[in-house]
Order: sequence, then C-alpha cells, then structure tokens
Amino acid sequence: MIPIELLEKFDAQLRNYTKGELLFAQNDTARNYYQVHAGAVKMNNFNDDAKEFIQGIFYQGQSFGEPPLFIDIPYPANAEAMADSEVWVLPKSALFNLLEQHPAIHLQLTTQLAKRLYYKAIIASEISNQDPAHRILRYFDYLKYELAQKDKNERYQIPHTRQQIADLLALRVETVIRAIKTLEKKGAVTIEKRKVYR
Repeated sequence: MIPIELLEKFDAQLRNYTKGELLFAQNDTARNYYQVHAGAVKMNNFNDDAKEFIQGIFYQGQSFGEPPLFIDIPYPANAEAMADSEVWVLPKSALFNLLEQHPAIHLQLTTQLAKRLYYKAIIASEISNQDPAHRILRYFDYLKYELAQKDKNERYQIPHTRQQIADLLALRVETVIRAIKTLEKKGAVTIEKRKVYR
C-alpha cells in the first residue's frame, strides 16, 4: 500500500519472520505499522476451546493492524506468519510523520480501512442470516473485486485453503467443502487440481 521507497525514506525496517512466528500478540500495545513484502500473515483469536478464528489474511503489499495505532488501544488479535515472510515495520511516530507529509497516502490508507470495516459489517450480517454457500460466495467476491481488483470476466484463484475459509467465516471445514461443491455445480466457481477459482 505505501510505496517501498517511502517506507525506506522514513526508516522502515524489512524484518524476516518464520512460519508460525508472532509479529505481535493480542493485547500488546500497538507500536508499529506492518506491511507484507513477501509471504503471508494472518490475524487470529482463539476461543476458550482453543478453536481459531481468523480475522484476516494479508499478502504482499497489504498492511494490517493499523486501527489500534490511531486510537491508542491494544491489538484485538494476534498477528502470525503463515509462511516464512518479510514484513516492513514502521514505528507509529514515523507513520504519522509520513501521513502528514503525504496526504494522498493518508487518503489511500483511510479508504482501505473503510473497505475493511464495510467487509466486516457485511460478513457479520452474512454469518447471522445467510446459508454457507451464499456466505462463501460473498467472501470470494470481496477477495476478487475489492482486494485483488479483478474484472468480472477475469478468472481469480482463491488464495485460501478450505480450513482458512472455515476459520474466516465461522464454519466447519466439512461445510465449506460441501458448499464449494454446490457452488461448482451452479457454475459460480470452478475447481481445478484442488484450487478454487471465481
């Protein structure tokens, strides 16, 4: 999201994280801006039964964990490397300095945060009201059109596993598998070599 040359100009560090390593933990004080350079990072929580709930998955060029920086609250979730990853880390004060000097970047960041908030509201509504296939298709459309910025006629590979989709949408993995098969029969998605395309 923030161009690399700007991150370097404001002394961001490119840090390496191994698969499974925490970048920060739930309830940690928010001190840095994070942007994925390579790999993937998930934000997650665990319930009392140790079941994981994935708040979001972030890939190259995407940032995460920003809201607590702006309102001085602890992180509401963990951030964990899903693979060996490289992540730009910029201290909060440097981020605010960058945003003051580059209002276009500030607007871009605000727009991205607004899209995420909108998505969370949609998913909350879907979880309470819609069947699993509809929920999954809505999430796939969010990934394709909002995050990947793909055209309707472009084929888009869903970047998540069935388990990750289940953890993101509060479903059982068996339910996700059945629902995706149903969507395939309806022509809403295609499956090739276990990969799902929208």
